[in-house]
Amino acid sequence: MGLNVIMMGPPGAGKGTQAERFARARGLPKISTGDILRDGIKRELAAAVEAKARMDRGELVEDATMIEIVRNRLLQPDTTPGFVLDGFPRTVPQAKALDEIIDERGKGPLVVVDVVVPESELIRRLAGRRICSTCGTNAEPADGASRAVCGKCGGELVQRTDDNDNVVSERLKVYTRQTQPLVDYYRERATFRVVNGAQAPERVAHELDTVIGDAAAVGAAMGTEPT
Repeated sequence: MGLNVIMMGPPGAGKGTQAERFARARGLPKISTGDILRDGIKRELAAAVEAKARMDRGELVEDATMIEIVRNRLLQPDTTPGFVLDGFPRTVPQAKALDEIIDERGKGPLVVVDVVVPESELIRRLAGRRICSTCGTNAEPADGASRAVCGKCGGELVQRTDDNDNVVSERLKVYTRQTQPLVDYYRERATFRVVNGAQAPERVAHELDTVIGDAAAVGAAMGTEPT
């Protein structure tokens, strides 16, 4: 039976890193919104091309468009054993559509994990976060480097313009406001779990392994998902 995971959490919670680690350990594709769009554009899907054009113009991408893109991605053969989603769904209509997609696949369960971190810790983390000015990824300094250079490509590490305290605080408020209906949608499910993201990364990873394994077993025993 496949294992389908949604990794939720605010900016700075570390969900992207944890999603990547978990997916790699389980041999599952880790799929972010950016990954989905890039894949859709590569395959010349009209919805993906239109979505990118909207984003480039600073416009919101409609739910129907994102749902179509995600549906196409999740029906690809590499998702047969399951997947780890990071950044989707973002709205309740998207979550309902994802339920339908999983029903179409005939493979479950769907495990939803909310990585929770206090706002003060998120602000501290984001204030110290650096992005590579060359390759654009969130990066750690290269080992032994005399200055802040990317360990991946050697580019200079700089602070993101939206990582200052005031902007971060507003971003977290927006995230909470937009995400609360989604959390409420999933909260009563037997396969919904909350993880303490304020721990050391190794502890978070261990807790994720434990709660996802437990939730997956519960979902499998129930036979159908969602509940």
